[in-house]
Amino acid sequence: MKYDIKLRFEVEGIVEKTDVIGAIFGQTENLFGDEFDLRELQDKGRLGRIIVEIRTKGGKSEGEIIIPSNLDRIETALIAAMVESVDKVGPYNSKFELIEIEDIRAEKLKKIIERAKGILSSWSKEKSLDIKEVINEISSAVKVGEITEYGPERLPAGPDVDKDPNLIIVEGRADVINLLRYGYKNVIAVEGATSRIPETVVSLSKMKKTVIAFLDGDHGGDLILKELLSNNVKIDFVARAPVGREVEELTGKEIAKALSNMMPLTQYLKKIQEAEQAIAKNVIAKEEKPIQLEATQQLVQITLPQNVLEEIKKLPGTLEGVLYDNNWNLIEKVQVRDIIPKLEAYEDNKVAYIVFDGVITQRLLDLASQKNIKMIIGARIGGINKRPQNVDILTFTDIISS
Repeated sequence: MKYDIKLRFEVEGIVEKTDVIGAIFGQTENLFGDEFDLRELQDKGRLGRIIVEIRTKGGKSEGEIIIPSNLDRIETALIAAMVESVDKVGPYNSKFELIEIEDIRAEKLKKIIERAKGILSSWSKEKSLDIKEVINEISSAVKVGEITEYGPERLPAGPDVDKDPNLIIVEGRADVINLLRYGYKNVIAVEGATSRIPETVVSLSKMKKTVIAFLDGDHGGDLILKELLSNNVKIDFVARAPVGREVEELTGKEIAKALSNMMPLTQYLKKIQEAEQAIAKNVIAKEEKPIQLEATQQLVQITLPQNVLEEIKKLPGTLEGVLYDNNWNLIEKVQVRDIIPKLEAYEDNKVAYIVFDGVITQRLLDLASQKNIKMIIGARIGGINKRPQNVDILTFTDIISS
């Protein structure tokens, strides 16, 4: 169809859709001969089915009509004028008035043009080729070759841990490799120690060096810092990967940002203490379990009902998710692949919490922020460039290991 003829009508009595359609056919019949008989035009495919929306109010009826037309502009205008001439529906006086004749093709072209603009806009915003990243990627194999084994424990380390005035302590071999990739050669790993820090690290920290503990942004990072301090490792500064991220997966820019935001140990511990004191003042119901998540230079305290904790234990490996309302009441269980379509269909503020066996992505976070969702708990966190301030995120590991 080329056009939509849109009219509004008022009838001084209560009528049905069939009454309105009957009046249109009856009162336009033979006005301009068989050539413009509406039924004939419909049979030939020149007019579409007449659509009527009707409402009753105060003993009267009113509504809108759409008549799709495949006629030319002059013929379509004539059809609109014919329908406007209808002055009775059943026994009641009526008034029909043209709203507009919409050019469907023009509207379709507008939508296509607007979509093309959107495609071009997002295309132009795509990440441009970063030659430094390309060079780093190409030379990564060479950088990995620079990794050494240091001390009697043969700890993964960079070649400059002895001579550099600064020392960066990380958790594992993969962290050392990633930092070497971006030119940081003064790195040594404790190899995931959670009970006894290697004596080599203790000795290195007590040399005339500035010591930086560079930790993952999860509960594991909290444990490593605790063990470093309990084993008398001298720490001057603490740097953290973004919440939910690991040092081994950071880009060069993210590493530089994390190190530029590092805090003196005393200041860092003071912030933790202040956060713990604030937490202690909160009254937590017996059936709720406190979850303490350390973000970069801050602590966030969250409480989860026992039934939700039990649900989280069942989810790994199911590829399923659970949507909750503001009071942690179950709304719906869904497949992970259906979470985004479901959220798009729900009204804002309908869903408050999401728990699912999947990856927390930037797309999901952006949608959650729009829908005013308070928290997302997932199996793990994917590549996130921008974290909305109004959405808390946790992983199963943060909760199960707390």
